[in-house]
Amino acid sequence: MKKMFAALLLIFFVFSCSSNDDDPVTEPPTPGGDNGSTTGVIPCENGMAGDYPCDGYDLIGQIPITNFDAVEGNDSWGWTDPDSGKEYAIMGLDNGTAFVDISDEDNLVYLGKLPTATGSSSWRDIKVYQDHAFIVSEASGHGMQVFDLTRLRDLSNPPVTFSADFRYDEFGNAHNIVINEQTGFAYAVGTTTFSGGGHFIDVRDPKNPVAAGGHSANAYTHDAQVITYIGPDNDYTTSEIYIGANENQVAIVDVTDKDNPAEISTITYPNIGYTHQGWFTEDQRYFILGDELDEQNLGFQSRTLIFDFADLDSPQLHHTYLGTTSAIDHNGYVLGDEFFLANYTAGLRVLDISGIDDRDITEKAFFDTHPETDVARFSGVWSVYPYFESGKIVVSDIDRGLFILRKSN
Repeated sequence: MKKMFAALLLIFFVFSCSSNDDDPVTEPPTPGGDNGSTTGVIPCENGMAGDYPCDGYDLIGQIPITNFDAVEGNDSWGWTDPDSGKEYAIMGLDNGTAFVDISDEDNLVYLGKLPTATGSSSWRDIKVYQDHAFIVSEASGHGMQVFDLTRLRDLSNPPVTFSADFRYDEFGNAHNIVINEQTGFAYAVGTTTFSGGGHFIDVRDPKNPVAAGGHSANAYTHDAQVITYIGPDNDYTTSEIYIGANENQVAIVDVTDKDNPAEISTITYPNIGYTHQGWFTEDQRYFILGDELDEQNLGFQSRTLIFDFADLDSPQLHHTYLGTTSAIDHNGYVLGDEFFLANYTAGLRVLDISGIDDRDITEKAFFDTHPETDVARFSGVWSVYPYFESGKIVVSDIDRGLFILRKSN
């Protein structure tokens, strides 16, 4: 009887020690853990936040890529629940899309994953409109997945495997998805339709997207921004303007009339490697562009190009900023007087653009998720999402997974 009781105690002890191994990120705040996750704020002190070099940003938490049952990460975006105010990080993976509740700084919760529609791919891109995520991938035949983000509310046993609410199949693979939230139109770019140019989709009824034409005159678009124009060029006020990063040029197109998109102008610049991605300043005067191959092919420090778009018919190169490392620049986004740059092996770099008129741009902060090296290589940070009201910053790292940051006090 004593032997049986001792055996039962041993079984209970082993079970109780191992039962939490597969849980989402619910361990007490500590750097690292059985699943490699980090939760609880690690302040940036003396140039380090745990294992990561930093200046001006603390680490709230990290979820390794393996916790998402994936090999590589890619894009990231975010969603704020309009009912609860909860904030959610959305991260693209080689084999799907992960959703993480980041509302509690001491407890990041991996809620679940939407698997890829077809095969795996290193490229996946996400945008959000009307509480729905719109997801494309370079995976063959993937189309555009539509996912109702309100399904993330009150999950009983995360992480779960989700299914899409709708799959748009008017194209197969796509490199990126762009949405003008003011008009309710999405633009898939880099598809096999319209010579790789913008493939227009009416998403005003999110679960019932409808094809709405496209633009092929400027050939392949790698990435784009589409805005309702309020900038200084009065000729185009309230027009819907498409700015395409088109491999070897920047293309400016009026897409107000979806049946008759009209090219406004194109612009090139010296030492083109690969025209990759850009974003307007909030006054829509300047367009800040990254070239993805100039560091690796031409030996530049991280190079960011600033164009003056005061006259959309005659855009001009205004300034060239060279960063502090030789790392490749990737996706960049503007918030106020700051430019948040995903800088691959150099991590997240935050540039002060308050002096952009006077060509005065400086690096004001950084968080390096790839401390081993800053060389021009396709490793490290893929993208960044800086638009949460709380100030939390979502950073997606190809190799190390999801990072949540906040500005140091």
